[in-house]
Amino acid sequence: MSWAPATPAERDAMLAVIGVKTMDDLFAAVPQHLRAKSWNLPAGISEMAVRDEMTKLAARNASSLTSFVGGGAYDHYIPAAVDALTSRSEFYTAYTPYQPECAQGTLQSIYEYQSAICRLTNMEFANASLYDGGTAVFEATTMSVRLTGRSKIVLHDSLSPIYRQMLVTHTAHLELDLVDGDDPTDAACVIVQNPSFLGTVADYTALADRCHAAGALLVVSFYPISLGMVKSPGEMGADICIAEGQSLGVPLAFGGPWLGVMATRKDHVRKMPGRIAAETADAQGRRGFVLTLQAREQHIRREKAMSNICSNEALCALRAMIYMALLGKEGLRDVARHCHAKAEYLKSIITFATILNNGPTFNEFAIRLSKNAEVVVAGMAARGFLAGIPLAPLGAGAETDLLIAVTERRTRADLDAFAKALEEVSCS
Repeated sequence: MSWAPATPAERDAMLAVIGVKTMDDLFAAVPQHLRAKSWNLPAGISEMAVRDEMTKLAARNASSLTSFVGGGAYDHYIPAAVDALTSRSEFYTAYTPYQPECAQGTLQSIYEYQSAICRLTNMEFANASLYDGGTAVFEATTMSVRLTGRSKIVLHDSLSPIYRQMLVTHTAHLELDLVDGDDPTDAACVIVQNPSFLGTVADYTALADRCHAAGALLVVSFYPISLGMVKSPGEMGADICIAEGQSLGVPLAFGGPWLGVMATRKDHVRKMPGRIAAETADAQGRRGFVLTLQAREQHIRREKAMSNICSNEALCALRAMIYMALLGKEGLRDVARHCHAKAEYLKSIITFATILNNGPTFNEFAIRLSKNAEVVVAGMAARGFLAGIPLAPLGAGAETDLLIAVTERRTRADLDAFAKALEEVSCS
């Protein structure tokens, strides 16, 4: 099939409709250093030459860096069975199930995933699924607006600055008022994160009561693994809870694909975006599964859709379901205890820096060094460690502040070596 590009006149007409004069104006929001320097590409080469070149480039990758990076993405151990099962062709090649009578296995896996998320969070309904933790924040925001009819959104200081910026971007053309704080007066919702972006654990039960007294909703962004130890959103009285599901058996994979988790109360389910799979029985009484409450633009008139989500992270949700099933309740608690205990040990041996958290932490904490954190991170990389996240570039701390995460994969030897190297690099 040949490709017929738009003529200059047609391109100018489209730009005029958008409201810009030139193509450069169209891409003005993209920083200059991120734009392509040239579109004059070299001539094509053979497959063999391409493979040889890519092999050489891949050999330059450092594969032995020990990670202490968190901030929403964590280096957890993934049991081999997760890869083995999700790699089966009936799961791996199945496309999104549009009709309820198709792909019963996929629909059942979605149903089981939803059930597991409800048990994990102590909520009544879950969907499957959103794109990632950041877009889940946006979807919970618009869901809160639909439920309350209000336009004020309160962002608690515990919320990730990354999620905050994503929300600002997604709502740029919506008539919403984003404010900081925890006052639910006249608000659609208050959005909190637990543990906070800096790793501090809190109980938001009292805030939930204040929200409900003011007619607002409480939205809790949670870290799934932490629920092996931490009070669940449902127990705190949350109306909507959301999460990045990467920690549930999904690899880091250079930033995705991951999945957004969302669960809510029964009273709110008709305003929830995405898919919900339900159990039913056919005419012969056999157990089956269907899509229900299909409030997506692909199933109903677009103006009535709860969201413009047009895909489903079903394979990632399957990985999460298998991971949770393999670990079980006690297994998840064990992973959480290991993460917490190892983080506490690391905190205890980092005596050369100030711990910034004012309360208990789970597996992540912030420290203040005596040297620029970005310089320290670069020095630690040369010693084989991904040392954490400098907080200043995110507007979440001073230039010397560093966010460190510990998972069950880090051994005592890793922790001792990391602390020693960090002291040498930051105090030299």
